[in-house]
Amino acid sequence: MVERIPMSKNGYLQLKKELERLEKTERPDVVKAIEVARAHGDLSENAEYHAAKERQSLIEGRILELKDKIGRAEVIDCTKVGTERAVFGAVITLMDMDTDEEVTYQLLGPEEADVKSGSISVLAPLGRSILGKAVGDEVNVKTPGGIREFELISIQSGTFC
Repeated sequence: MVERIPMSKNGYLQLKKELERLEKTERPDVVKAIEVARAHGDLSENAEYHAAKERQSLIEGRILELKDKIGRAEVIDCTKVGTERAVFGAVITLMDMDTDEEVTYQLLGPEEADVKSGSISVLAPLGRSILGKAVGDEVNVKTPGGIREFELISIQSGTFC
């Protein structure tokens, strides 16, 4: 059975855009760079050729990875998620029980998660701990520094989708 990858519509479109750029721009550019480097002669000592081949390998690997993720994508409309429980796409606010500090995150897929921009992956330890919780529930997360405790204080429909 194929494991589905949850992602927002916006995240899905970003992956498609990256794939198109790699296939239509990056791939042809690196092929040209390899041809130019080959024209310089002895390939065994040709750093330009080896760099271009390495770049080609990275591009092809990323293309395969993107095709796999796009093929397994489960696109979720975050604007239509419920607010009774924390689910993919929801914007949640947590209170850190140790510091009384509030943090707000949107629960997104691993490809879209970026803590600096206010989103965390539903597959990360904190994201997994939050899924299914309701306002008022405690969330305990095992971190390298020990167990951290939060209280879920609000759930809103997603905005970044």
